[in-house]
Amino acid sequence: MAQQTSSRHGRFGWTPARMRALLRSQRPRARRLRARLAILAGAVAIGLAATVFALAADACGELFAGFARQHRWVPMITTPLTFGALVWLTRRYVPLARGSGIPQVMAAQADPEAATRSLVSLPTVIGKAALTLAAVLAGASVGREGPTVQIAAAIMGLTHRILRVPLRAGVLIAGGAAGVAAAFNTPLAGLLFAIEELAAAYEQKVTLLVVGAIVIAGMVAQSVQGDYLYFGLVGAHMPIGSALVVAGAAGLVGGLAGGAFARAMLALAGGVHPVAAWSKRRPVWFAVGCGVVVAALGCGTGLTWGTGYSAARAMIGGVDAPLWFGPAKLLATLATAVAGLPGGIFAPSLAVGAGVGNLLRPLFADSPASAVVILGMVGYFTGVVRAPLTAVIILAETTGSRGLMLPMFATAFVADGASQSICREKLYHGLARTFAVSSNK
Repeated sequence: MAQQTSSRHGRFGWTPARMRALLRSQRPRARRLRARLAILAGAVAIGLAATVFALAADACGELFAGFARQHRWVPMITTPLTFGALVWLTRRYVPLARGSGIPQVMAAQADPEAATRSLVSLPTVIGKAALTLAAVLAGASVGREGPTVQIAAAIMGLTHRILRVPLRAGVLIAGGAAGVAAAFNTPLAGLLFAIEELAAAYEQKVTLLVVGAIVIAGMVAQSVQGDYLYFGLVGAHMPIGSALVVAGAAGLVGGLAGGAFARAMLALAGGVHPVAAWSKRRPVWFAVGCGVVVAALGCGTGLTWGTGYSAARAMIGGVDAPLWFGPAKLLATLATAVAGLPGGIFAPSLAVGAGVGNLLRPLFADSPASAVVILGMVGYFTGVVRAPLTAVIILAETTGSRGLMLPMFATAFVADGASQSICREKLYHGLARTFAVSSNK
């Protein structure tokens, strides 16, 4: 009788062996659940972090603007000294926080797990955020969008480490693109940026979880900041015949100017140019010199400080601006970008693009000023970043000018070709290689 009971227990009961087998069978399901939770938690955290960072950057920009109005020539001293101090701090404590942040995320995809201890580590992005805000306080021509990409990728790495989920390159793509979506309040632009720029270097496949992370981060940022348009509702449009003529001019001029900017940045980052070689030997003094250029332009014009957001928005709205604004802002942005301090070029590039459109306005006096300026922004931004779809969707989503989509696409593709004739290598791809080398040292 006992033997029969034991036999039934062995055949139908929960023996220790069967319990272990059941637990092993549930492990893949548990891992998938943890992976989904890691991405969901990361996306929510990215939306909140991007919002806080945006508010802090705006506050710092307003503080400097007030300071510059009250003490017009004092930044000739404070800005160069701050540039030098920020580069010294960056090189001493967080060397992988320099520059935009987008090249770091691209380089991190080669070894995501190692990157969480270097390129997208928590100390690196904390330093990145603090030093970027300090650069804004100094009047540097920097944006917060590039740093938000690096911060967002680090947040994804953190949630995966907490939940003990292996980190994949696709997750870093999701984090970085979610940062773009949250920074600009443009979910579609974040998705296209993931496909066109971040993923282009390593993989062309974007999974449903990546798309979900981008949308969730954008929705969280939108729920906190409100349903707003980055440049306000413009709704620009123009007749298709004249629009295509303007698109050709804006694409050619903007693409050539953007390609020249990218080529100059890559030449100075690569260390081959004599100026680049000197900057490597004397990085702090080089940063001080760059600060002098930025301060001279800012103090002399009063318009080239900071992101250039206000000037760009005014030009989109039809306000006349000096024709020299675009070239002056380009020079200020280049001097800031090559100085070696943390900060992005997205917003300043859009401001330079508005200046390019402003230069073209007298040639197309019969066309709506806002439409010409927007096409100039698409042309120059595409020339710098070489991501034409992202450029079009960012401007469509930030201005509400969906009626201008066809001319914007025409502008972007002309600009992409014009930029390639000046600089064959994509800017962020070239910069990513320098971080891949430095992170392996």
